[in-house]
Amino acid sequence: MLYALGEPVAFVALVASFLLALLLRAVAIRLTARSLGLAERGDSITPRLREDIDPFGGVAAAIGGMGWGKMLSVDEVPRYRGKARAIAVFAAGPVLCIVLSQLLLVGYALAFPDNVLSIIGPADVLLGIGLPIVHQVLLSLAVGLLCFGILALIPIPPLDGFGILYNAVTRPGRALQWMRLWFEDKNIGVLVLLILCLFPFSAPLLLRILNALGLVFVRVWG
Repeated sequence: MLYALGEPVAFVALVASFLLALLLRAVAIRLTARSLGLAERGDSITPRLREDIDPFGGVAAAIGGMGWGKMLSVDEVPRYRGKARAIAVFAAGPVLCIVLSQLLLVGYALAFPDNVLSIIGPADVLLGIGLPIVHQVLLSLAVGLLCFGILALIPIPPLDGFGILYNAVTRPGRALQWMRLWFEDKNIGVLVLLILCLFPFSAPLLLRILNALGLVFVRVWG
């Protein structure tokens, strides 16, 4: 997001999109878990600062374009009521963010038929695109939510995608246990993601990955 400092309005909107994504993810996880009987009915779905914000995810958002929320361990989501329910809990946050991003992009495309969606990608927005204020705000919110959701679906700890992968396997084998040991317990996953945020300096690999994965979600409305 720091790359967008040259466009202050876009920068503020991108920060807002990250905070909104954290809030939506937290509520979606707790509401889904409670609705599917994987949490107590009386459990609050209210976001909690310490449980929902990952400092490293915030750093990644600042230097790499987008970050992630506090890791939800597979040990925290019981599988005794079925793998599909556990998968739904991990998928709820990312999917909600992606769906909302698409609704915003549809609204933007309808409100401004002569738009730039057919020629830009997520990276252009995350770097701070020079457009009229209303365009900057809508695009930054939409693409910020989109990239948060897409990043969260990548299947490595500390991202939610690992929980989806882990629960999709009937009996997690040595490979997944090895990944848990090194990427989760020893925080190698966080290190890898931060490295992707830093190098190369002009255009971090994480930004390129998000641009490639999110391009179709933007161009489809152009």
